Amino acid sequence: MPENEAPTTTIIRLLDKNMHVIKDDLSIAKIIVSQAWYDRELSKNADAQITVALDRCEDQKIGFSGTQRRQTTYLHVDVWTIDKPEQGIIGTAMRRKTCAEVNRIIREKRNKPNETSYNYVGVGQTTGTHKAYHTASNNEPTPTDSAWNEFSNTEYEKIWYSDDNRFSKSTDANPQFALMLFRFKINSHENVVNQIMLNFEGYGTAPSGNGVTIKAWNFTASAWQNAATGNAGADETITINLTSTLTDFISADGYVYLLARTTNPSDPTTPAVLHCDHVECVVTVWGITYCDIDSYRDQDVTNVKPFVWHTRFTVKAWLFETVPST
Repeated sequence: MPENEAPTTTIIRLLDKNMHVIKDDLSIAKIIVSQAWYDRELSKNADAQITVALDRCEDQKIGFSGTQRRQTTYLHVDVWTIDKPEQGIIGTAMRRKTCAEVNRIIREKRNKPNETSYNYVGVGQTTGTHKAYHTASNNEPTPTDSAWNEFSNTEYEKIWYSDDNRFSKSTDANPQFALMLFRFKINSHENVVNQIMLNFEGYGTAPSGNGVTIKAWNFTASAWQNAATGNAGADETITINLTSTLTDFISADGYVYLLARTTNPSDPTTPAVLHCDHVECVVTVWGITYCDIDSYRDQDVTNVKPFVWHTRFTVKAWLFETVPST
């Protein structure tokens, strides 16, 4: 049965996935986003900490029957920083940058807080979440087949962004397809997932015609399913949109697999070539569908040393649901 994800979990993931703060030395700040409350030990290894906690939830019926209802949830989003002179970090400056980023994320994502895009930006061979592989074969290997070869760090960089800097896999064996395998690690429990959208940007060429075919791995059926195809000889985005039996496509460890191959194989004189520019997995969960900043204020803690620079945001989130009548 589908479940609604806790609003705190949704907001934590929203902030964690989109937080991007640049320090004065132009390096990327390490921001920890977690459940409440402030942890002084975490702050030793982070530039700032953000905590999310439930303040209150109001349940309101819409209409006389009460079957249509709206839950209005108020959450505390707290930003915590301290001075670190040995690292050149001024706590108030880091607080200001982090608060600006919280404001930006909530405002920009207010209409889709329950949607998360998983991509390969920053991923390399040492990354323990998403993985990408390539091979050439006359069939479609399973995700655990030993034929798959992981991308090198340089090859991973080619699929970080949609920038025409493509990774290409070519095979001139006869007859074989050029294939790629993408593993995504999603951060939502399978029972709260409402939709999975898999996007592949690229194109394929082969002697008998251009085209790319993509498929999703069904763990229950142990098969590649839900094929989608394109036939362009230049970059196009091909999409698989999964909306039912979603738990069949998510492993017990939270992995989703996407296969891409040239629609047509090579022949003795001409190779089959698969080009990938960008790939992503967009996951939508049941739960809040709108959020916004309600208010914020500073609540600095100055009776301890070092001082704790603290700003509290109140975030308002809405969840609409239909309650069956008996």
